[in-house]
Amino acid sequence: MSNELIIQKGSAGVEIALLSNRKLIEFHRETAGEGFQVGDFYLGKVKKISPSLNAAFIHVGGEKDGFLTYFDLGPNLTSLRKVVKLAVAGHPRASDLDHFTIEEPIVKTGKIGQVLKTGEPLLIQVIKEPIANKGPKVTCDISIPGRYFILVPFQNNVSISRKIGNSKEKARLKDLANSIRPHNFGVIIRTVSEGVAIEELDKDMRDLVKKWNDLIRGLKNATLSSKVLGEGNRLQTLLRDILNDSFTQIVTNDAEIHASVKETLGKYNTDAEKILKLHSGKNSLFDQYNVNRQIQASFGRNVPFSGGAYLVIDHTEALHVIDVNSGSTSYDQQNREENVLKVNLEAVEEIARQVRLRDMGGIIVIDFIDMRDPKKKNELFTALKAAMKTDRARHTILPMSKFGLVQITRERVRPATEIATQEVCISCNGTGKMDSSVQLLDRIENEINYLWENMNQKQVTLRANPLITNFFKQGIPSLRMKWWLKHKHWLKLQADPSLSLTAYQLENDLKQVVNQDA
Repeated sequence: MSNELIIQKGSAGVEIALLSNRKLIEFHRETAGEGFQVGDFYLGKVKKISPSLNAAFIHVGGEKDGFLTYFDLGPNLTSLRKVVKLAVAGHPRASDLDHFTIEEPIVKTGKIGQVLKTGEPLLIQVIKEPIANKGPKVTCDISIPGRYFILVPFQNNVSISRKIGNSKEKARLKDLANSIRPHNFGVIIRTVSEGVAIEELDKDMRDLVKKWNDLIRGLKNATLSSKVLGEGNRLQTLLRDILNDSFTQIVTNDAEIHASVKETLGKYNTDAEKILKLHSGKNSLFDQYNVNRQIQASFGRNVPFSGGAYLVIDHTEALHVIDVNSGSTSYDQQNREENVLKVNLEAVEEIARQVRLRDMGGIIVIDFIDMRDPKKKNELFTALKAAMKTDRARHTILPMSKFGLVQITRERVRPATEIATQEVCISCNGTGKMDSSVQLLDRIENEINYLWENMNQKQVTLRANPLITNFFKQGIPSLRMKWWLKHKHWLKLQADPSLSLTAYQLENDLKQVVNQDA
C-alpha cells in the first residue's frame, strides 16, 4: 500500500487530500481564521450551571458557549485549579510538577453545582468542535498529544496502545517512557512509537514538556474567554498522526507549506528529499492527481461502486443513513444469496471509505441488501469490521439486526465533510416541480393582455429564455401570430439565456419592467 498526501493552497484556504493507492480516502479543508479546533486550550469562564444536565456552559469567546459535563471535569480538577491559580498570579514555577502534591480526585458521581461556581475562571481543552447549532464540547481533563506520546498531567501511570502486539516491544517502550517522563505526568504510548529509538522518543517527550510549560506560562497574561494555546493547523496535526513508512510522496503547490512540511519531516526523522515535492506545473495540483474528479464522484448523494450497484447516503443532525442498492446488477435466482453477498461485500469497502472520507460521526445506520443465511450475515459483519480497522476514529460496530440493519457509532469531533456536487435547479429552485407549460403561457397572456387593454401599452416586449421565445415563433400560424389576431397587438420578443424556463420579464414602451414576478 502506498500513501500520498496532496496539499493544494488556493484563495479559499488549504485543501488536503490523502490518497491510498491513488484512491481518495481522506479530505480536509482549512480556511483562514477558523474557530475552535480539537486540542485548543482556553481560559474559559463559567457562564451558567445546569443542574438538570449536571453540566456547565463555559464562555470561550465564541457565539456559542462551550459545553462541559461533570464527567469531563476529570478526576484531577482540584490539582488543575491549583496550578492555574499559581500561573495566573505569576508564580515562576507554576508549571513544575516535580515537587507538586497531587490533590485528592473529585468524586465520580458528584454534582457540578457543588464543584463549580458561576463566573470562575477554568482552563479547558476543546474535545469536539461546534456542530450545527451546538457550541464546542470541552474538558478539564487535559492532555497534550505528540508524535509518539500523549502527556497527561497529575498522573504517574504509563499506558500503551493496544495495537502494539509484541510483548517485548511493549515492555521496552514502557521502561523507556518511565525513564524519561517527568514526575507527576502520566504517559500514553502511541502506536507509531513501535520500533522508534530512544533519542526520538526523548525528543518528543521534551517537546511535550515544553508545550506544557508554554501553556501554563501563557495563563499569566491570558484574558478570560481567550485562547491560551492552539493545537496548530490541521496539516501539522495530520502529519503528526498519520505519517509512516507507507508514504511515497507529499506534494504541495505552495512554497511556504513546502518549507513547513520539510521542517516537520525533519523533526520526525523522515527523509524529506525523498518524498516531499513542490508542484510548479501549469495544471491544478488536484487535477493532476485526479483528486477533483474523485471529489465530485465521491461526495454526491448517490455513490456508484461496482457493476451498477450504488450507495445512497443521507445526512441528518441525528444520524447518517447509508442504503446499499443493487442498481442494474442482475441476479441469478438460483444463487441469489451468493450474488447478494458479493454486492454487499463490495459495498463494505466503499462504506468504510465513505465514512472516513466524509468524517461521519455519531450514529451511522447501514441498510444492506437483504440476506437470509445467518452465516453470510456473519461473514458480512466480519468484513465490515476488517474494512473499518484502518479508521483512526474510535468506533463501535453492532451486529446486524433482524431487519438487516447495521449500526455504527463513531467518534464525532467535528462536522461531517460535505461538498456540493450539485447546484439548485434555476427552473424549480430545488423543489423538483415547476408550472406546466399551459399555466405559464396562460399567465404570460393574461399579464400582456392587461398591459395592452387596461394600461394602454402599445409596445410590450417579452424577455424570456430562448426556448420560450422560440416557442412563440414556431408553427404556422405561430402563437405570436394567434395573439396578434386575438388582441390586435404585436408582441416583441427578446431572448435572454440567463433567465430560467419559468422566469420572464415584460417591458413597456419606456423599456421599464412592469410585471410583478420579474
